[in-house]
Amino acid sequence: MSLTRRDFARTSAITGAGIALAGSAGVLATAPNALASTETEAAHGDAAAHGRGPGHGHGHGLPGVGYGPLEPDPEGLLALPAGFGYQIITYSGRTRLESGEFTPSHHDGTATFEGPRGATLLVNNHELAGPRAKWAHPVPLAEGLVYDPAAAGGCTVVEVRRDRVAEWVGIAGTSTNCAGGSTPWGTWLTCEETEDKAGHNGMTKDHGYVFEVDPADRRANRAPEPVKALGRYAHEAVVVDPRRGHLFLTEDAAGPNGLLYRWTPPTGFRHGRGRLRTLADDAGVLQAFKCFDSGGRFVDDLSRATRTGTVYGVDWVDVPDRDARQVSTRKQFGEGQVTRARKLEGMWWGDGGVYVVSSFARAESPVQHDGQVWFYDPRRRTLTLKVLLGVNQDPGEDGAFDGPDNITVSPYGGLVVAEDGEGVQHLFGATDSGRTYPIARNELNIGTAAEPEYSEFTGVTFSPDGRTLYANIQTPGIMVAITGPWKRQKR
Repeated sequence: MSLTRRDFARTSAITGAGIALAGSAGVLATAPNALASTETEAAHGDAAAHGRGPGHGHGHGLPGVGYGPLEPDPEGLLALPAGFGYQIITYSGRTRLESGEFTPSHHDGTATFEGPRGATLLVNNHELAGPRAKWAHPVPLAEGLVYDPAAAGGCTVVEVRRDRVAEWVGIAGTSTNCAGGSTPWGTWLTCEETEDKAGHNGMTKDHGYVFEVDPADRRANRAPEPVKALGRYAHEAVVVDPRRGHLFLTEDAAGPNGLLYRWTPPTGFRHGRGRLRTLADDAGVLQAFKCFDSGGRFVDDLSRATRTGTVYGVDWVDVPDRDARQVSTRKQFGEGQVTRARKLEGMWWGDGGVYVVSSFARAESPVQHDGQVWFYDPRRRTLTLKVLLGVNQDPGEDGAFDGPDNITVSPYGGLVVAEDGEGVQHLFGATDSGRTYPIARNELNIGTAAEPEYSEFTGVTFSPDGRTLYANIQTPGIMVAITGPWKRQKR
């Protein structure tokens, strides 16, 4: 049943201030340069202004929030708060797979799973676009695990034990494997952020699909085939609604801006290991979102929201040709038919709904910003703006956060966010009431002393027991495990 503009406007009028926010994380973080002006943010700004000390300007957050200033790393890799440490798990060009090849480069989306006999299993995407010859360390073409032998990307499975680390190929011959997402039944959905077709850019098969990878059963990954029912477009991330069975998917694209999609399974379909691979190419219904405000007015782009707490009603519109045989899915809609957003990136299921990131908006969008985090409540069919970052005027100066990308819901409250902005790159935490604090800073300069450059963080995710935070430095491709005195964060 559609939630009509009239229904949403009437509900908003009855509640006065609009649809009530849902979940324990009803209010989430705003960074020091947030656009919205709330009491929480005003206090945050004062604290940040007076909190700069010897920790290289890391004065984010209020007293009692976070873990203190970041301390420089003598190894020049990862600055962390006092009492925290890290271990390198994989390092492209240095560590090796079980088969002897080097760990592939350009680590991206990652998830953790409980492995056998106390081990932790991680699936790690490698965002490698185009032909294999472009890259020094593509994903090896492991026998039986290859989709397109011309493509460089894929994902690896990493097994972490106390005394050793092992890594092997989960899938190969895919392209531009970006954020992806885990499933409630213990598998990984790896997403191709490309629209390359066979014959283009050196490819021998069509790309732009989602593939399922089982970290615990290597045999299940043989002869990989895409889940075409989920559509062909520049996929970024995916989450599963464990109650309703819907899959939500983001599209990282421009010209025009990308869409948020929802896939509804066919009647009688039951999710489970390997079940997605059994679907017909046209199974279920793939739809794109359409938002409207409390007055019933259509919202053309999410950048229109300029205050945290903004709530939009959401309806869903069928995608005419999900395989995009002639026209990209996002281009199949005319003006006024769907809502768009630039850089729709990371997603995570938590608090009964979907957290969705729009990393930034520039001239291609109605309003510019340096990051949004939204929360979609499937029961209320509402989308609420939780985080809004203003344009960072000086990204080379350590201080403000910008460019949120991969996210995860923290077992200690709030979110942990990986930055993919300009200049300095962080992992930072965001409490339920809107306070932010640094967790890590990338100190690996891949530029020059005169023009430093720091790669984005990706794949932020906690171990199943919540004791270890895993994250990647995308370039050159380093996975780290961060441990320390984690604690429940104050609101």
